[in-house]
Amino acid sequence: MKQTLSVFLLMLFTGCSATNTLTLSVMEPAAVHLSPEVERVGVLNRTLSEEPQRALETLDQIFSVKGPELDSLGAEAGLDALKRELSMNNRFSDVVFVRAVWLENTPYGTFPSPLSWDHAERISRENDVQAIFSLEYYDTDSNIGYSTRTVMVEGPLGIEVPVLEHIAEVQTSLEAGWRVYDSEAMLIRDEFLTGDEVLTIGSGINPGEAVKALSGRTEAVQAVSREMGMAYAQRVLPYWIRVERDYFVKGNDQFELAKRRAQTGNWEGAGEIWFRQTLHSDPRIAGRAHYNMGIISEINGNLEEAIDWVRMAYEDYGEKRALDYLRILQNRLAADAVLKHQQTQ
Repeated sequence: MKQTLSVFLLMLFTGCSATNTLTLSVMEPAAVHLSPEVERVGVLNRTLSEEPQRALETLDQIFSVKGPELDSLGAEAGLDALKRELSMNNRFSDVVFVRAVWLENTPYGTFPSPLSWDHAERISRENDVQAIFSLEYYDTDSNIGYSTRTVMVEGPLGIEVPVLEHIAEVQTSLEAGWRVYDSEAMLIRDEFLTGDEVLTIGSGINPGEAVKALSGRTEAVQAVSREMGMAYAQRVLPYWIRVERDYFVKGNDQFELAKRRAQTGNWEGAGEIWFRQTLHSDPRIAGRAHYNMGIISEINGNLEEAIDWVRMAYEDYGEKRALDYLRILQNRLAADAVLKHQQTQ
């Protein structure tokens, strides 16, 4: 049993050591795709209903800012941040708040059905915009927890005495739902629900005093809402990610030499060695060299060439790792086409 385990571990170690890992920075297309011709956009708030609100929870009645008012302040903070961020990211020439006084807003705390295209087109026409970023839904929900602890306080005679302190912790959950209406293409380009939480703590000599001591809840909700609005604005921009790639460093002494060149950042020199090894008589070495040439091509930004090399590594030489890498490259090529379209101005 010991001998079998030792052999397995040796094989596992040897297999792992046949490759090294590198990291690449890859630009991904924006999550929300709008045609480059879309330059003027509007920001709409559908969350503030003019209808009578439902009864407030007992907890919300305790706070200085009631539920609907807190929702209104949070939604406005998120929308302000969204508009500011969209204006600053240079993707659009004009970003404006849009209003539709004739539009029936959504009920308190519900994610509504999309706007009809008649309504979306009318809003766009009246405000001279080509697309609408709409906050469709915004809601806060609070849960309160109580605990007690004994603290020592100085009494009238200067002697410390134990006092029971009440602690109130309020967990406020925030949810926001967004849609992007492309009025010209008549497409909903995005539908996105996001959320976060805010913790507020107060203390006092009894539960009521502890709740009254809660401070900063409104400001914290507004701050988190602003962060949510800024984050949503980023969905219209391409973004960078880090990806890992394995490349072969074992096969013969030439692979060892190429490994050292790669470790010093001399990828061009490593590529020269791998290119020569693609003609090796040993199909295992030639397959690994073809695979590594795919790595070099991806580093150089030539995805189509990388696909050709990696396809040959799998089809002609049976290099099993190449099939997964081929699919990664094909997905990258498709994403790159979307990215180029988004960046065409």
